[in-house]
Amino acid sequence: MTEQIQIGDISVDVIFKDIKNVHLSVHPPTGRVRISAPAHMKLDTIRVYAISKIDWIKKHQKKFQEQERETPREYLERESHYVWGKRYLLKVNEANQIAAVELRHTQMVLTVRPGSGVAKREAVLSAWYREEVRKAAAPLIEKWEAVMGVQSSRCYVQRMKTKWGSCNPRARHIRLNSDLAKKPRGCLEYIIVHELTHLLEPSHNTRFTALMDQFLPNWKQYRTELNRIPLSHVEWEY
Repeated sequence: MTEQIQIGDISVDVIFKDIKNVHLSVHPPTGRVRISAPAHMKLDTIRVYAISKIDWIKKHQKKFQEQERETPREYLERESHYVWGKRYLLKVNEANQIAAVELRHTQMVLTVRPGSGVAKREAVLSAWYREEVRKAAAPLIEKWEAVMGVQSSRCYVQRMKTKWGSCNPRARHIRLNSDLAKKPRGCLEYIIVHELTHLLEPSHNTRFTALMDQFLPNWKQYRTELNRIPLSHVEWEY
C-alpha cells in the first residue's frame, strides 16, 4: 500500500512493507522523497519521523540540485569513459569479430560488428563493466567475510537505478551496482563492507555506524569520494 504525506513544501511517498525498520531515501534527479515503513506503523508516526529528518532531506535534495551529472553516453570516438577512476577515450573498432572491450594505455577499444548502433555498443560495454565488478568483488567478499565473521550466500552484479549496493539479510544476498567499475577501487571495497555489515545489523543505526568504524575506519572517505564523482542515478539513503 502506498500513501503520500506533505511536510511543508516537500511531498513524501510512503510505502508500507513487511519490514521491521523505517527506511528513508531521497531520489534523483528531483530529490523525490520516499519512506518505506512497516505495514503496522501509523501514518501520524511516520509524519513525525519525516519531520525529524527534514534537515537531512533538504540537505541532500540541495546536493542533487547542485551536483554535476554525467552527460548521456553516445558511444562515439574519443568520448570519455571511466574505469576504476581512470579516464579513457573511446575508440570504436568495427570488425567482424566477437564484441569485446580492451584497455590500451589511455584508450578504451570497443570492438563491435559493422553498423552496430548505440544500443549494441552500450550493451557490450555494460556487460564488460558487470564482469569487471564481478571479478574484482569476489576476492574482496572472501576477504571481508573472514574478517567480519559473516557469510553471504550470493552476490549479484547489475546496473542499479537507485543504489550503489543492497543487501537482503534474510536471504543473505548482496547486490552491487556495475557502475562501481567506473569509480576508484576503494569505493567498491567500501560498498562491499557496507552491505556485508547489514548481515550483522540490518538498519543504519548507531550500531551499524560503529561496526563500519570498526571494520573500515576510513569508510567515510570513500563515501565522500562516491558522492563527489558526477552522478547519474544514485540515491541518498538514511
